[in-house]
Amino acid sequence: MDYVKEIEAALARYLPQGKMEEQQLIDAVRYSLNLPGKRVRPSLTLAFARLCGTEPKVAMPFACAVEMVHTYSLIHDDLPCMDNDDFRRGQPSNHKVYGEDIALLAGDALQSMAYAAMLGEEAVAAAGADRAALAARILAEKSGLLGMVGGQVIDLSMEHRQVGVKLVRLMEEKKTANLIEAACMMGCAVAGAPKEQLDAAERYAHAIGLAFQIMDDILDVTSTAEELGKPIGSDIDNEKNTYMSLLGLQRCRELVDALTEEAIRALDAFDGDTSDLKAFAVALANRRK
Repeated sequence: MDYVKEIEAALARYLPQGKMEEQQLIDAVRYSLNLPGKRVRPSLTLAFARLCGTEPKVAMPFACAVEMVHTYSLIHDDLPCMDNDDFRRGQPSNHKVYGEDIALLAGDALQSMAYAAMLGEEAVAAAGADRAALAARILAEKSGLLGMVGGQVIDLSMEHRQVGVKLVRLMEEKKTANLIEAACMMGCAVAGAPKEQLDAAERYAHAIGLAFQIMDDILDVTSTAEELGKPIGSDIDNEKNTYMSLLGLQRCRELVDALTEEAIRALDAFDGDTSDLKAFAVALANRRK
């Protein structure tokens, strides 16, 4: 499931070339899109498209769209009015380089670019209008009011007050898992997969999304800033409610293992080779950064 180079080359094609009046904005968008990363979400879009019988190149505009939305969310997350983080992936956060105003607009621009990519002539010609529209709707719903953005609001509402693990789970389902769900489901949608497989992709993504976030909480306590490429201990410093603060290390590890098994079982709905997706779920559960 190694699509990183193809994804990064495709992302570059969506950025204007040459000098323009909006150059500072273009540079800010390029800066965050080019930060080194694992490209988890777009890789999942391509992997599920292939699993459902479609060439990854057909799904590439949709994979890029997921990465654009993810990148916009990271830029906004790092802003002083949100998580107030100075570093992202080992480099200064967007607002530390370009200022808060340009960083805010860079996030806005990336969200618009995502839908232009999915509904552009190339994407519609390759996937078909109905499939492209379905994929775009999935991303809109999973990243919007009752999805990722809603999860961010719940996260902000929980600061400086004690809440239970049920609310933390709801927040993480929306803030983190929803966009991973969108990535997997979009790959299926572009391939014209039946609803049964769309639902299975959603279950797989839901499980690995929660496991991914619990591992983030674990690593925020047990890892180093050099390993993660971002500050550690910020959850404690900001008095955040996390799985680690509420459940402790042992229970968190048990949850990660259980969610990984749940993700692997969800892949039974597919006839193709799911070994890469199974291995990916296991690798996420054992990551160190």
